[in-house]
Amino acid sequence: MTAPTISLLGTTALLFEAPGETALPTQRRIWALALEAESWPEVGEAVPGMNNLMLTFRRAPERIDALQIRLLAAWATAEPLPLDGRLVLLPVTYGGEAGPHMADVIAHTGLGIDDIVALHTAPDYPVFALGSHPGYCYLGGMDARLATPRRRVPVLSIPGGAVSIGGSQTGVSASAGPSGWNTIGSTAMCFFDPAQAPPALLRPGDTLRFRAERVIR
Repeated sequence: MTAPTISLLGTTALLFEAPGETALPTQRRIWALALEAESWPEVGEAVPGMNNLMLTFRRAPERIDALQIRLLAAWATAEPLPLDGRLVLLPVTYGGEAGPHMADVIAHTGLGIDDIVALHTAPDYPVFALGSHPGYCYLGGMDARLATPRRRVPVLSIPGGAVSIGGSQTGVSASAGPSGWNTIGSTAMCFFDPAQAPPALLRPGDTLRFRAERVIR
């Protein structure tokens, strides 16, 4: 098995990257490693990503090699955390103005809109990580038949609540901004509110279930 890699991010952070492809068992070990590392006195924050973990430091470590050795040892013994978060139901309007790239997904997959909606709403999606922008959730478990390459030219702005497909993954945008993913629908649910504690609606380990509220053909 390929060994993990560790890269320094300046003097106050590092990135731990797990070997292999992104999958739920690996993500569950990443979550466990994050819980372990965030208890270390020199670590300010442990941020799980897709197949990786970023550690920020309160101050530049005197012995970065010792910290790297401890991190690798913790990974070797990390037991996957259970998927025991909340189940969040998400009503979605598919197609039309809510899903401006539905036609591109139809053209690439060869599926009709009803088949796409049925396949997209069938699984329960584990939240692998938050990232890209505050509150954005990367989800696992999408049906491989829906996989569609990211857009060659990113869209300058998609609205918050956009439900999109990028490659083999699907996700939900928490706020307006640029995106290279294919937007197939939209939800009115708010995923990030800085006035709330915590501000992000979802967290790694939660499960998201899409429900077709409306399909515009």
